[in-house]
Formats: sequence, structure tokens, C-alpha cells
Amino acid sequence: MGRNDNRLQVLEQLIAELEKRRKASPAKSYTAKLLDQGRHKIGKKLGEEGVEMALALVDGKKKEFIGEAADVMYHYLVALMARKVPFAAVMDELERRFGLSGLEEKARRNKKS
Repeated sequence: MGRNDNRLQVLEQLIAELEKRRKASPAKSYTAKLLDQGRHKIGKKLGEEGVEMALALVDGKKKEFIGEAADVMYHYLVALMARKVPFAAVMDELERRFGLSGLEEKARRNKKS
């Protein structure tokens, strides 16, 4: 098993742990609390963390940036849970886009709008 396989296992373990925490009491689990507060709160937190990551990209130290990236990933996964969108659906979409340049993919989305 390669290093990347192990990293994917960590992500799978995190998703499984978040699914467990979804069922916990909001008084004992930050994940459950966020989900209980609803998509508006989760979206706000994801946006805040995204801004913090962007600022760390520009002005922060590498360690700070990595921490903010982890925070974004956590809140992103919680957002998927709130919308009842499995992570696999996002991976399927990325796979669908494989082989397209970013400009081609964006042009296709704009045609549909």
C-alpha cells in the first residue's frame, strides 16, 4: 500500500468518524452542534475558514496554512453531510471532469446556465 492509499484511508476514517458524531448530542460534539444549527451556520463557518485559509496562503507561515486547510476540509465535509451529499458524489464529479481543461469545463457549465 502506497502513501497515497494511506492518506485516502485517513480521509475515509474521518468521514466515518463524522458520521458517528452526527448522531451524538450537540452538547458533546461540535459536529453534531454544527449540524443541529443548520446549513446557514455551516455555510458561514465554511466561509470563515476559507477566508482564514486564504489569508494564511498570502501572509501566514506554512504550518498555519496547513492548519487552516484542515479546518476548511473539516467544515467542507460537514457541509456535505448537511446537504446529504456523499463524498463519493464529489469524487464522481471530479472524475467526470478529468481530461477537460479548466477553461473547457467552465465553458460547459456556463452554457448550461
